[in-house]
Amino acid sequence: MQNYICTTCGTQFAATYQPPKHCAICEDERQYVNWNGQTWTTLGDLQDQHHNTIKAEEPCLTGIGTDPHFGIGQRALLVQTPQGNVLWDCISLIDDATVAAVQELGGLGAIAISHPHYYSSMVEWSRAFGNVPIYLHALDQEWVMRPDPAIVFWEGDTHSLWEGLTLIRGGGHFPGGTVLHWTAGAEQRGALLTGDIINVVQDRRYVSFMYSFPNLIPLSPHAVKRIVDAVDPFAFDRLYAAWFDSVVRHDAKNAVKRSAQRYMEAIRG
Repeated sequence: MQNYICTTCGTQFAATYQPPKHCAICEDERQYVNWNGQTWTTLGDLQDQHHNTIKAEEPCLTGIGTDPHFGIGQRALLVQTPQGNVLWDCISLIDDATVAAVQELGGLGAIAISHPHYYSSMVEWSRAFGNVPIYLHALDQEWVMRPDPAIVFWEGDTHSLWEGLTLIRGGGHFPGGTVLHWTAGAEQRGALLTGDIINVVQDRRYVSFMYSFPNLIPLSPHAVKRIVDAVDPFAFDRLYAAWFDSVVRHDAKNAVKRSAQRYMEAIRG
């Protein structure tokens, strides 16, 4: 039996003898099925054909992404704190070299993920570091394709992992869409790690919001306001989205506010 991985979204499924016939995540309107039809791979094949790049983003923050590009192409972020390290979002590939690199940075105490498109091989990552807990919002529980006892479904609007790290439910892209506030980030000015719940656009003075990125389905003004209101109580000067270099390096909180205003003016016409 194999834990097959969807090649389009990168999600690993529960073990089966044959590849699943469908990927529910890709068949949802927020994602898409490969133009050539549903295709699958395995972790072993990924390890043979890809490797992970480890890149320092700032002190105590390290990006981990896969080369060549695989799936959606997001990179994970390792946040180092005195209380332990957290992997924010996840990727499909994990191998011995990656485990060794993370261990050199202090190991892993928990995993937290913004939304189902980045669940990827979260169970493999948890097991590689001693079955560390995986924090997912309970509203997105239906999208877990590989259940595991390590998964912790949290509820409500905020959840403290430990001092200086807070999960915030903004909703939007998914009902449980989550961002991570890191108090010590950006040289103690605060950083927000957002996946694509709040996504940095090409003009990195701005961010934007979508219900479906590949299918260009926008969010309602109400949904965007909810995201902005959810992060407003938290101080942050820097914002990291889901890809390498997708960063608002300064004045990120104001960037979120002015971007939301621009978005609402455009969508209302």
